[in-house]
Amino acid sequence: MLKVDLHTHSTFSDGTSSPEEVVCAAAKAGVKVFALADHDTTDGVLRAQAACQKYNIDWVCAVEISTREHDHLHFLGYNVDIHNAAFQNFLKTNRENRVNRIKKIIRQLADSGVDITEEDVFTRTAHTISRAHVADALKKKKIVPNRQEGFRKYLVPGQVGYVPSAGVTVIEAIYEIKKAGGLAVIAHPGLTQEVWNFPAWVEAGLDGIEVFYPSHSYTLKQELLKIARKYDLFATAGSDYHGPNAGRITSLGMNLQAPYSDRLLRKLLGK
Repeated sequence: MLKVDLHTHSTFSDGTSSPEEVVCAAAKAGVKVFALADHDTTDGVLRAQAACQKYNIDWVCAVEISTREHDHLHFLGYNVDIHNAAFQNFLKTNRENRVNRIKKIIRQLADSGVDITEEDVFTRTAHTISRAHVADALKKKKIVPNRQEGFRKYLVPGQVGYVPSAGVTVIEAIYEIKKAGGLAVIAHPGLTQEVWNFPAWVEAGLDGIEVFYPSHSYTLKQELLKIARKYDLFATAGSDYHGPNAGRITSLGMNLQAPYSDRLLRKLLGK
């Protein structure tokens, strides 16, 4: 068994811990292979890499890209070239689209009588903005008790503050990851079963599936492994850790058994 975590977040996106703090927590949890995969930015990955070297953890460069086809249809890019100017411009555009989305959300909330301003939200981060920062601003103003309630009451489909994702298409996400020399992996697929289209995604260059994820049932994992075998995709594992103050899962690391761990090491680390 190999303990890995290839899906974590820091304060560079919607996490609540610094890259160093996330790596330290991963080391304490016994994680041996680690990736910081912040949303639409790689600005924290070198800090994570330096921390991994300190704790003798194998590091994988990563980023998570959102799409507009579903709020949870995200793709992880592993081993991308973070010095690729075209890829960084792509991520910058994604972040700018996020800003526009959040501004619309704030306007809708304010127009409905919710006491919230752009300053309340945008001062919460200097990096990738997200709905989580809106929810945190609502929490700070005691409008909701926690981030999850902020989403449930205001920011999901059917609620007054919901604005559809401003991300790219799935094909664009995969294409940009591949163009930057990376491996494209669908994140938390159990959250998006109603829009699965593996034949099209594989044709576009999909490399792997995040099979091992905290909310995936045994049955779902078996279904995803069957899909992985059918399309020759490798299986990954990640906790989607957002830090101790995010109000969601706080444990780091997923146990990955052979042969999945063996193939993952070959694909990501060349071992």
